[in-house]
Amino acid sequence: QVQLVESGGGLVQPGGSLRLSCAVSGIIFSGSAMNWYRQAPGTRRELVARITTGGTTNYADSVNGRFTISRDNAKNTVYLQMNNLKPEDTAVYYCNTGVGTLPYWGQGTQVTVSS
Repeated sequence: QVQLVESGGGLVQPGGSLRLSCAVSGIIFSGSAMNWYRQAPGTRRELVARITTGGTTNYADSVNGRFTISRDNAKNTVYLQMNNLKPEDTAVYYCNTGVGTLPYWGQGTQVTVSS
């Protein structure tokens, strides 16, 4: 059974930082690319960051330079370090991977950036 469990969300002031974690089980984690998506109310879910099995990273333009995705294959965990947070970063953040053609999602963790 594939499980992705996010944690680390919360309320933070503009300019603050948060680190999200996603613990993964049920797949060969080291052999899987991992993604972070987010979805704000009334908007489509968007890809925020991606990390390949080899550690190559890609970011949405809106977060490039502020967010960092990383992975710890020994812990089967992927992280999203978010710095200099802005109100427009407010969303539910989801961890995602795929096995063959099947996508798997976590339950999401709420990030709210507000003063």
